[in-house]
Amino acid sequence: MTVNTFFPTDYQLHLFHEGNYFQSHQLFGAHIFNNSDQVYTRFCVWAPNAKQVRLAGDFNNWNGEGYELQKVNDEGVWILIINKDLTGKLYKYEIFTQSGERLLKSDPFAFYSEIRPNTASIVYSLKKFDWQDNQWMNRRGKKTLLSEPVVIYEVHLGSWKKKEDGEYLTYKELASELIPYVLEHGFTHIELLPIVEHPLDASWGYQGTGYFSVTSRYGTPDEFKEFVDQFHQHGIGVILDWVPGHFCKDAHGLYRFDGTHIYSYSTVSDRENAVWGTANFDLGKGEVQSFLISNAQFWIDYFHIDGFRMDAVANIIYWPNGSHEKRENPFGIDFLKKLNQHIHEYDPHFLMIGEDSTEFPNVTTPVPNGGLGFDYKWNMGWMNDMLEYMETPPYSRSNVHSNVTFSFLYAFLENFMLPFSHDEVVHGKKSLLDKMPGDYWEKFAQLRLLLGYMFAHPGKKLLFMGFELGQFAEWKDKEQLDWNLMDYEMHQKLNAYVKLLTKVYKRSKALYELDHLQDGFEWIDANNSHQSVFSFLRKGKKTEELLVVICNFTGVNYPVYRIGVPKLGEYREIFNSDQIEYGGTGLVNKKTVLAEDEPFHGQPYSLNLTIPPFGFQIIRPVKKRKERKGNGKEEVRSHVISRRKR
Repeated sequence: MTVNTFFPTDYQLHLFHEGNYFQSHQLFGAHIFNNSDQVYTRFCVWAPNAKQVRLAGDFNNWNGEGYELQKVNDEGVWILIINKDLTGKLYKYEIFTQSGERLLKSDPFAFYSEIRPNTASIVYSLKKFDWQDNQWMNRRGKKTLLSEPVVIYEVHLGSWKKKEDGEYLTYKELASELIPYVLEHGFTHIELLPIVEHPLDASWGYQGTGYFSVTSRYGTPDEFKEFVDQFHQHGIGVILDWVPGHFCKDAHGLYRFDGTHIYSYSTVSDRENAVWGTANFDLGKGEVQSFLISNAQFWIDYFHIDGFRMDAVANIIYWPNGSHEKRENPFGIDFLKKLNQHIHEYDPHFLMIGEDSTEFPNVTTPVPNGGLGFDYKWNMGWMNDMLEYMETPPYSRSNVHSNVTFSFLYAFLENFMLPFSHDEVVHGKKSLLDKMPGDYWEKFAQLRLLLGYMFAHPGKKLLFMGFELGQFAEWKDKEQLDWNLMDYEMHQKLNAYVKLLTKVYKRSKALYELDHLQDGFEWIDANNSHQSVFSFLRKGKKTEELLVVICNFTGVNYPVYRIGVPKLGEYREIFNSDQIEYGGTGLVNKKTVLAEDEPFHGQPYSLNLTIPPFGFQIIRPVKKRKERKGNGKEEVRSHVISRRKR
């Protein structure tokens, strides 16, 4: 093997410039190679308009003289091979522009970076790690999440919990505390706010500089691998918030990387993102496509990530900074299709979740069938409608009755995920609990109702950390969650309620098996605007998987309330948000209720129930089972579904 072996091939370079080199992280950046008894470190960077590129680091006193990179093709790929093992060394590219500027740039493909405010890249190898998550990865490959329960806990690692001195927990410390907490509350996945390297804590990672560099705030890349590995070993999926639409404009990052806008659009109106103060990626450029799609594959290959929640999809589908008249961006749309199709071909079970606030069609339709190819779309319309509805005083909710019913006009057009994310509990929007009108008790009762309705509504679930504590204050990104609230009775009861809600959801196939199909939902009564009581059926794949759901969005209780049902026989209340142990008044239906042969609500039968104030209830037909007697004969008898742990 010669040193020339370490140079890129013409084919690799062709694919990179074409936009089809999805392992570009294996070429670009800093890589260690062994050749017999010699160790080499190779540096490779794309800077097509640079006059000269040199390597500066702590190994040469930050003087790039004598460390010039060689230009290997006309499209601006530069390379330098040093016959030393530079693992752990700090470095930057010293780029001289055509106009005479000298820029010091972090490596766009660096695998590790200095802790902010320092900005140098660090030579780091990701090749060695002993993964122990084979069981999780095999099981993941056999599941179809469309018909599985999904409850995602959205987490900002820097403010979930902190040390006593206010410092961040490490990846190792976070895993040891977060894993048992997630398991205790019944979440199936965690979703991390962006963990790419970023200079400003207050950006929460949404303005990144190091797309291939997991943030050093909480530890090393290998320690993050261990973090993911531990979650997988405990049966918990890990999803990352990912931002392929725009990037940070800090001087050491991608912005004007070689003195020109090689990563962003050439025109100011398309490039400059006025809303976030960032620059928009040029998604029509082949090298940028290779960079971003390689980055997606990188997180799969090196960190076993289970999915992305893609931020600001609307900013990709439509040109940014436009007028009120939306203009589709063909480069962005084609990029999304190319990205989703490749990732699903590479790993069919990797989740692509689009945070799209637009009405663009077929977001979750496969690319070969004419869609964008996402697995799920955030249902922003449902979220906005429901929060507006809940913030309306109960006595006025009849005036906004359609806020609850409207989502069912489109609920099955896409594969939806229902989000109450960090965006809804920050910047003066108040916490979920504090959004609820009324006095102290009414706020808790309505939050229990809202959460119950969310879990009964078709669609997978995502909730931002702190909701389960009943935080009164909105999210404070510089502080940890208000853990002291667990010293108070009503917050303890809400927390217990959340644990039971996730448990009942995961045990009830009718609440998740047919989330994406009209067959899984049927209104019983959607028109009772006078009392603001809604009732509907949720159905599973088997006919016996049937639930009756009732939501009372006012503080009035009804000792006798008739509900139409599809079957004769006994019904049992299996869930009631008004139970005393969860902070309610105790207006529950303790005994089984017999359906009567009296049509109501368009159903052939009906039954009378007690409806509590701000109540969320789940009623199910009492199942029958055959019990074999000692004489060999069979007898059919009723039984009640136990709520004991299985």
